[in-house]
Amino acid sequence: MERNEEDERIPISQRPEWSNVTPIPQDDGPNPVVPIAYKDDFTETMDYFRAVYFADERSPRSLHLTAEAIHKNPGNYTVWHFRRLILEALNADLHEELDFIKQVGSGNPKNYQICCTLWVNLVDRYCRHHRRWVAEKLGTEATSKELKFTKEILSYDAKNYHAWSHRQWVLQALGGWEDELDYCRQLLEEDVFNNSAWNQRYFVVTRSPFLGGLEAMRESEVKYTVEAITANPENESPWRYLRGLYKDDTRSWVNDPQVSSLCLKVLIAKRNRDCVFALNTLLDLLCHGLKPSQEFIDAVDAQKTPDLDLSDSNLALATNICLILGRIDPLRVNYWTWRKSKLPPAQTA
Repeated sequence: MERNEEDERIPISQRPEWSNVTPIPQDDGPNPVVPIAYKDDFTETMDYFRAVYFADERSPRSLHLTAEAIHKNPGNYTVWHFRRLILEALNADLHEELDFIKQVGSGNPKNYQICCTLWVNLVDRYCRHHRRWVAEKLGTEATSKELKFTKEILSYDAKNYHAWSHRQWVLQALGGWEDELDYCRQLLEEDVFNNSAWNQRYFVVTRSPFLGGLEAMRESEVKYTVEAITANPENESPWRYLRGLYKDDTRSWVNDPQVSSLCLKVLIAKRNRDCVFALNTLLDLLCHGLKPSQEFIDAVDAQKTPDLDLSDSNLALATNICLILGRIDPLRVNYWTWRKSKLPPAQTA
């Protein structure tokens, strides 16, 4: 039932097609303590739903009735479940069902966008499950529609966890990998600080059956990431992404001159807060065996704050980095103190 039809709703008891059905009231027991004051139209809808549910009537009128019940309460799992049984029994058009699900999401007042469900609460959990069930039944026929659907959501809320989760499921279950890396590139061009887009890019690089895996993509991805970091060194996401490109291969990460050179470049060009992630990365490299040149020592020394004395030449570079980070990143000062206490012996003196 369309939402704009509610004002013109004809009571079910007055509809000819329901004349042979006896509604079943909700059984609250003989003495309910706090009975819920349902609206009359809701009570009637659910009473008739119980009648067809207990009779296991999988008919077009039952399907229509489930739509009414879902519009009144999208969080009723039993109604969603029975609707799936009816859809299968009637061999219904599941493309139309996808449109119905979107309509339910659009009309749910708990959602804060008007064009599509944002799947942020318990009600939408049932909607998500139902949509995935429909998409699975349709198979690859649903791929483009589902990717378009999540793209619509992400255009309003680029970091919506549930939309990204559904999109990843679609890619793995139904396909559609071919243009996904370009989509990630587009999102990052719009907002390079979009950590969800960086996460999706990593997902594609590591999971796509067309790209050859992480090792095959590493060279081009490192180049792409270095450019992103150089433009915005204060952006944590590409730094994390860069580390992920060397997953399970720490030796290559430490020995790749592109990584250490990037740290040095940022340290020479930037000061203090803009250098937190460069210093953090350099600290990790040192702890994993990087041998720093005098350039690194000078670049780190240039980052010290006026109130920080690093004149003790016996302090190792990693220790100095922890001290500097404790000053320029005061929100995590306890963390940097802890990192300093956990440094390998060779890095403390």
